[in-house]
Amino acid sequence: MINVMKVVVIGCTHAGIAAVKQILTYYPEADITVYERQNMISYLSCATYLHIEGTVAALADARYAEPEEFVKQGVQMKTDFDVIRVNAQEHCLLVQDLLTKKISRDSYDKLIVTTGSVTAIPAISGVENPKVLLCKTYDEAHDLCSYAADEQSVAIVGGGYVGVELAEGYTAAGYQVLLIQKPAHLLNGYVEPAIGDKIMQLLIRKGVKVLTDTVVTSFQDAPDDQLLITTDQDSYHVDMAAISAGMIPQTDLLAGQVKMAKNGAILVDDYLQTSDPDIFAAGDAAMNHNNPTDDSVYAPLVSSAVRQGTVAGINVGERRMRTLGTQVTTGMKIFEHTMACTGLTVAAAKAANLNVGHVEYTGTYRPSFMPAAHPITVELLYDRNNRKILGAQLFCAHDVSQAANTVSALIQNGGTIDQLALLDMLFSPNFNEPFNYLNLAGQLAVKQEHGYWRS
Repeated sequence: MINVMKVVVIGCTHAGIAAVKQILTYYPEADITVYERQNMISYLSCATYLHIEGTVAALADARYAEPEEFVKQGVQMKTDFDVIRVNAQEHCLLVQDLLTKKISRDSYDKLIVTTGSVTAIPAISGVENPKVLLCKTYDEAHDLCSYAADEQSVAIVGGGYVGVELAEGYTAAGYQVLLIQKPAHLLNGYVEPAIGDKIMQLLIRKGVKVLTDTVVTSFQDAPDDQLLITTDQDSYHVDMAAISAGMIPQTDLLAGQVKMAKNGAILVDDYLQTSDPDIFAAGDAAMNHNNPTDDSVYAPLVSSAVRQGTVAGINVGERRMRTLGTQVTTGMKIFEHTMACTGLTVAAAKAANLNVGHVEYTGTYRPSFMPAAHPITVELLYDRNNRKILGAQLFCAHDVSQAANTVSALIQNGGTIDQLALLDMLFSPNFNEPFNYLNLAGQLAVKQEHGYWRS
């Protein structure tokens, strides 16, 4: 008699979908059950602002997989099901059908937890006001877009990726936009202040009112049926507000049963296995290996989730493949400008006790005799002790997003400023100078360190 491995996956967005695909490939005889609270899967939340500005016609267009696709392959897809409890010692689950309210039990041999994250809701008086909305899940995005349809002004609380993208989306759609950021600079966790300030100035030129170093203290209904937002600086009237104040891992099901980081994300090894050998975790619910610091990092990104989910699915039956870790490589397009980054900021490098070096290259991305030779800024960070690259950030009106991927690959493989300075890269006046802007940033760093290392 064949002993069939029973695998349960909790949560089926990006990491869960990636895991199931690999289980079907590597363990075709496995009995797979998926539990998902929503009635649909695979929504790319970055499409919310694209829909608001009109680039994406419908939110549903941003879904890349349907439950039926997995059902046809023998997966038991339990959408509209909530897992209430996990008993790791007994290898069993308590689940509820959210439509019938019926509660039942299930068991597993191997469990993959891809429960994702929830939007961090700041402790602000009146945050429960119905005019204050969230924007992460498909249902939240749908509510946000529906509510905004009849409004004219919006406040966005949080100046990270989601907040800046929403600001662009609403502005492009003709809304009056107020963006409120608690730290002194936009995108402070991803870029240096110089680039954060360039993005702020771009938003301001497009009509966004940007408040940095500002704390929201309350939301209240105003007599004119608007929303009154009070900050530590002043008060403002808007029709609605959207919260984008970061993400919190959703891992309560395993509290006290596996090891977790201080923020509640699940700690995993290089095979995405938790401290319980029969439980794996991936995506926004899990920590990731941070290559620049050789430590753990919380990186709630779709790109990270699909890679982790893939590795978890491959390893659920046997330890086949190690994760390659992450450089937390990200990018965004904002009003025809590209911002892309990878690795650490100066602040993050100092927090990791690294001897960080930093240079800023500014020039044009291609020869000035070419039309539209847009200015480019490259922030390059490296370890002064071993000259390894720690991070890079780019900002330009030209699409320079793939340059961040180039630096990401160098960081992942221990690349140095000396290698970047002379890295073999194509040349054409259509694309760059004879030395690419990444080469030139590397050469600045080499010069700052008094020349090349002997090889």
